[in-house]
Formats: sequence, C-alpha cells, structure tokens
Amino acid sequence: MKIIDSIQRMAMLSKILKKESKTIGLVPTMGYLHDGHLSLIKTAKQHTDVAVVSIFVNPIQFSPKEDLDKYPRDLKRDEEMARLAGADVLFNPSAVDMYPEGYETYVDVERLSASLCGPHRPGHFRGVATVVVKLFGIVKPDIAYFGQKDAQQSVIIKKMVEDLNMDIDIKVLPTVREKDGLAMSSRNIYLSEKERKDALCLIEAISKAEAAVKSGERSASKIIKMMEGIIKEKPTAKIDYIDAVDTKSLRPVDTISKETLIALAVFVGKTRLVDNAILSP
Repeated sequence: MKIIDSIQRMAMLSKILKKESKTIGLVPTMGYLHDGHLSLIKTAKQHTDVAVVSIFVNPIQFSPKEDLDKYPRDLKRDEEMARLAGADVLFNPSAVDMYPEGYETYVDVERLSASLCGPHRPGHFRGVATVVVKLFGIVKPDIAYFGQKDAQQSVIIKKMVEDLNMDIDIKVLPTVREKDGLAMSSRNIYLSEKERKDALCLIEAISKAEAAVKSGERSASKIIKMMEGIIKEKPTAKIDYIDAVDTKSLRPVDTISKETLIALAVFVGKTRLVDNAILSP
C-alpha cells in the first residue's frame, strides 16, 4: 500500500493510473477507521483496480463549538487497518495543503443542506461538499463509496455530482452496526459505559418504527412521537431531531406512503450520534 501525504503526488499517481486505463475507487474518511469503513474499502477493492482511502479530518465541516481538536486520530492504526482491508493507496493530506492561505472557494448544495442535520450544524455540509469536490478533483475516482449512516451526506453528494456533471458513480453501502445494533462511528469512543448502553435507544426507536410501519401505521407524526418516547426514557439521551423525509428530496412527509427516510440525531451525554432507516410501507 502506498502512503501519500502530498496533493501533487496523489494527483500525479491518479494521472498515471488513468493513462493505464485503471479504474479508481475512493473511500473518503476522517480516519479512526472501524468496520464500517473497512466494508467500504473491501467493496472498492472488489469493484475497481485501485482502492484509494483518504484520511483527512476536515476542519471546515466543524463549527467552533464542535469536536475538531479532540476528534480521534491514530494514523498508524489506520494505516494497518486500511492495508489489511486491501487498500492500495492511503492519501493523507494536510489541512495547509488542502486549504492554503488565501483559499476562498466553497461548494454549497443549498436546499438539501437546509434540513435534518443542516440547521443544527451550520456550515457543516458546505464543508463536506467542498472537501469531497477537492478529493474528487485530486484522486479522480470512477466510483466513490459512502455509508448509509450518513444518509443526508450521501443524498447531498449525489446531487452535487449530478449538478456539476461529474463523471463519478456514487455507491452508498448499508450501515454497519455493532452486535447490539449501535451504528458504528468513530465518535462511539467518547461514550462512557452508561452512555454506551443508553445509546442503544437509537436502534431501539428505529426498530419500533419499522415494526409500526409493517403493522400498518402510516402517520409520520405518530411514529416520531413513539420514537421520542423511547429515547426520552434514557437519562443520558437528549433528542436533537427526529424527522421523516422523502428519500431523495429530503422534504418532510406526513404519511408513509412510499419509501421514507426516518432520520434522527441524539446527544448521548455530550456525544452527538446519528442514525436512520428506510421505512417501506
């Protein structure tokens, strides 16, 4: 596995690979890899000639009150995990390289960024879209891989690729969960033992929502109220939002009449966790 920390060298390698007619798969990450990331890497390795994993804790997607400084980092651990998962290249640029002095260009997928997590994390998706566009321009992937856990992010990236006429296929793979159902996240490391147990209220609420729809419930407000009741039982949990939206437009829905994204963000202690599911009537 090649380890590259220079944009110039990564771009040069991509150019060579393109000349050799090699297909490139990109897995963008912020590091501190877990099994969810590894599933994306393994899939990229299966379906492309060269699997590239980027590790970059993107400062412009964090607000001043968020956890940029304490976000977990362990590059040596990530290098070994990426290598074992089959990555061919690990791209680890610096913030100074990505955003040099005088940098002033940003990408904003406006309407899709205005719902769900958007109002609660101002500027977050502008930061995500901007860094992904930069990674696409540097690595020049044929396919890029994302996880369903960050559902809104995936919808935004797909729309950005469509609107900007980028010749890149976006693949969204299922959320990878711990054995007890908690969605894997680099931030899970922040949870205390008590908070870790309480965090299961997210998947419990989702499971109850899925069961309710299968039993014939179609009212989004009733489903959300039921989910709120489950989460509020946990002393360390505080709801940021729970919304039922169209899977493509992310517009709120009142009735579960077709596939609907039920998405939630919950603070467990000081840690903000997100999860979601597609409800099918």
